[in-house]
Amino acid sequence: MLEFAEARHQDRKTLFVEVILPLAIAKNYTYRVPFELNNVIAIGKRVVVQFGKSKLYTAIVLAITEQPPEKYEAKYLLEILDDRPVVTDQQLHFWKWLSEYYMCFEGEVMNAALPSALKLASETKIILNKDFEYDKSELHDKEYLIVEALEIQPELTISDISKLLSQKTVMPLLKGLFEKNIINISEEVNDRYKPRKRTFLTINPAYHDQDNLRELFAILEKRAPKQADAVLAYLKLARHQKAITKNELVDESGAGAASINSLIEKEVFIAEERNVSRLFFEEEFLDANFELSEHQQTALDAIKDQFKQKDVVLLHGVTSSGKTQIYIRLIEQAMAQGKQVLYLLPEIALTTHVIERLRQYFGASIGVYHSRFNDNERVEVWQKVLNGDYKVVLGARSSVFLPFVGLGLIIVDEEHETSYKQFDPAPRYNARDAAIFLANMHGGKVLLGSATPSFESYFNARTHKYGFAELTERYGGVELPTIEVVSIAEETKKKTIQSHFTSVLMGDMQAALTNKEQVILFQNRRGYAPVLLCKICAYTPKCINCDVSLTYHKHTGKLHCHYCGYKEDSPVICPACGSTQLEYRGFGTEKVEDELSMILPEARIARMDLDTTRSRNSLQNILNDLEEKKIDILVGTQMVAKGLDFADVTVIGIINADSLLKYPDYRANERSFQLLAQVSGRAGRRGKQGKVVIQTYDPAHRVIRQVIGNDYSDLYFTEMEERRAFHYPPFYRIINLDVKHKDPEILYNQATYLGKELRKHFGEERVVGPQIPLISRIRNYYIQSIMLKFEKDGVSINKVKTTIRDVITQFQTTKLSKGSIVQPDVDPY
Repeated sequence: MLEFAEARHQDRKTLFVEVILPLAIAKNYTYRVPFELNNVIAIGKRVVVQFGKSKLYTAIVLAITEQPPEKYEAKYLLEILDDRPVVTDQQLHFWKWLSEYYMCFEGEVMNAALPSALKLASETKIILNKDFEYDKSELHDKEYLIVEALEIQPELTISDISKLLSQKTVMPLLKGLFEKNIINISEEVNDRYKPRKRTFLTINPAYHDQDNLRELFAILEKRAPKQADAVLAYLKLARHQKAITKNELVDESGAGAASINSLIEKEVFIAEERNVSRLFFEEEFLDANFELSEHQQTALDAIKDQFKQKDVVLLHGVTSSGKTQIYIRLIEQAMAQGKQVLYLLPEIALTTHVIERLRQYFGASIGVYHSRFNDNERVEVWQKVLNGDYKVVLGARSSVFLPFVGLGLIIVDEEHETSYKQFDPAPRYNARDAAIFLANMHGGKVLLGSATPSFESYFNARTHKYGFAELTERYGGVELPTIEVVSIAEETKKKTIQSHFTSVLMGDMQAALTNKEQVILFQNRRGYAPVLLCKICAYTPKCINCDVSLTYHKHTGKLHCHYCGYKEDSPVICPACGSTQLEYRGFGTEKVEDELSMILPEARIARMDLDTTRSRNSLQNILNDLEEKKIDILVGTQMVAKGLDFADVTVIGIINADSLLKYPDYRANERSFQLLAQVSGRAGRRGKQGKVVIQTYDPAHRVIRQVIGNDYSDLYFTEMEERRAFHYPPFYRIINLDVKHKDPEILYNQATYLGKELRKHFGEERVVGPQIPLISRIRNYYIQSIMLKFEKDGVSINKVKTTIRDVITQFQTTKLSKGSIVQPDVDPY
């Protein structure tokens, strides 16, 4: 009997769990596991815990131990939410690396990594899923009460539901309702992604018989000649392409939509609605057995060969060189080995056209993951990746957080893009660099692709840290566009410039319109006019929260702050001197669009910038109209530089290149070259050689000459000399510390103190600042920046980061730190 009691006592071990909470706290908390849950607790499962006086959070189990915490008495965890872990051991290792490398907290990484539905907290808002029909009779009593309450009050917090049911743990109930698709997380449902659909036509197989076809023509030519034209046009198109859309047939036949609909009703045509790309539809990718060109095959062989020795390979391919087809062959190889593939893209908009290409080959094995999806869809993708159902995942930077099992290949397309860098909130990670660590953890390979690689990646390839492959010709032998540089100053003197358009650009636009071709105009500033200026006293309206001038937007008639969203009415009288002589200086995309519509009233003009693409699907609708030739001229910010591929875009106009070239930043020349080259690459991609017109006050600028010659190497070697001399990447590592406070005087003292402490440890040369950044106040917080530079050789960056953390922690223990925010940013640019 005594032996039985001892054995039973041994079974009742007291277990404790270290958990990650979705909060910016320096240490993980430990909770006690109730005895009855000892057998079901596991690392990677979600548990409900109380933190603070009354708040409940979903936490992730990081470690299980029998050792209680030393400094406090562990509370019991309240509930285990999962039957099996939702976060893998490798993910937890990845989170730890991210928090250490980017100098943030594991809770901040967890917050970024998990979809909202997997990290419910007391104040999380719950709403009903209006897109889903449910039967109340199938709900349990408590589920019924929650649903009934949500029908009366459209939004409830978890705390509200807890009070309603008079019980503390309601998260398992909400988890059940979420899995039944009955509820949603409110902040995730506003911008739901919807695929674009198009109607494809095929001719009824009965008319493959020539006698039946002749009989059909005999009937239609007598009774409905327009329908006969439509059938004839279909047969003509079918000789050259496998898929024919209803819109294409209407354009080709001139028969009108009504005639096509009649043929569908008569079952001459069979109509099928399919999800397609919103960016473009490219015929050559329909054939799954496509052949690579000689140049593509050489590049592919070089990549495969390099992967034998190197984990990372850089593919430097000119715009429109057919990099995607090479990616497809590499994905096929990884899948054949039973591996998963992550295909990273810098913009959500780009995923829509690439997904359609890839689905031609990989079908249901491919998943998409980005912030336009609602929470239900994101959790579904998470589970399918975890289960291995998705072999290929296509997504934006947050895709690196998915629970991969056996990741064999990561493709980082347009690897130079700044969109891969997360600026706010923490973790301030770069998805490209994180992807390299992630692939290494899984024993996989990374392919970086770009027409204009980042200097860091190109440097790593030249120093043989990465492998290297090159594609120097456009797909199909299409020539790169011709580039003409026009002096704004010269044309202004000669009075040949109209508004912001030189005679050269105007002539090329008019020629394109005459030839029924399309034009893209690039201006890297949105709004109507960047500055409103009083001619008498030089007063300029500024944001009340930020240290920036307000930009006038004509469509709202207001002055806008592009940093915090503040708006105010545009004054007609100067508030400083009372003068009525106010004028708008400078120009943004809105003004370009407005003035162009007066100069070319017959042209159909559209604008693509942050203002016109805020609403759901607005970006895709603009691109759809461009593809279907409902737009003649598209005016846009740098959004137009990324991934657009349209057959009839033959002219690109860069309205003012100087705004890029004169930016006060050590990367200005690199970024200018990348942007100008990428924008130029949108012209003449399908058989027609395009033309690019660059308008500038400085036609002799070195970077412009390098863009004309497509001379990336000259740019690289010239810039490298300066980078080495002035201690910038890739020769040095940079860590920025932004110190913020609402009082500028207190901030000055805080930043000065931190700067002195850092100099004690790292010396004078490695610490730059504190200094006031270009924008010195954002959202009522004044900012001072300290830049730390460390040579790559002979310095332990881990020890450096430990020291910086210690200095910040020591500063935060002083009275001086009150009210301050210190934000480290590793590899900030």
